[in-house]
Amino acid sequence: MSARVIAPFHGGHDHERCLARALENAERVCRSQGLRFTALRRHALELVWRSHRPVGAYDVMDGLRKLGHRPAPPTAYRALEFLHQAGLIHRIESLNAFVGCADPEYSHAGQFFICDQCNRVAEIDDAVLIHQISQHANELGFTTREQTIEIHGRCADCKSDRM
Repeated sequence: MSARVIAPFHGGHDHERCLARALENAERVCRSQGLRFTALRRHALELVWRSHRPVGAYDVMDGLRKLGHRPAPPTAYRALEFLHQAGLIHRIESLNAFVGCADPEYSHAGQFFICDQCNRVAEIDDAVLIHQISQHANELGFTTREQTIEIHGRCADCKSDRM
């Protein structure tokens, strides 16, 4: 058991390819779970994946408006909740925002490294850490519902900046 990097801090990469892969994965996951991946949900997912930075619900709502949708806040929240429940995005609680899940076909608890300067997010899946938390929970008689760990700091790019 060891940690695997699910999504590194994204610097220079082919973002169009990355987005296309995320949409293909979403279509496959929804099809396999018998879920409807509507145009509005697809657009919401595209907006979350746009920058590899956490995106808030109101940012998604504004983006949907620009794409021709007329979403009221509950519509945007329902789309995000659908994407979250389907495992296509993760909620970053400390920022009240969402990031895309790079591996939605693999059930995992996320550990997120969040850069406080540039707001980029990296995700790992550390099986040892998850096991230890589960073991401690069992010792306490506690039943876990969800495990998400958020670690704030500075990424290597921002740490090297002398701003």
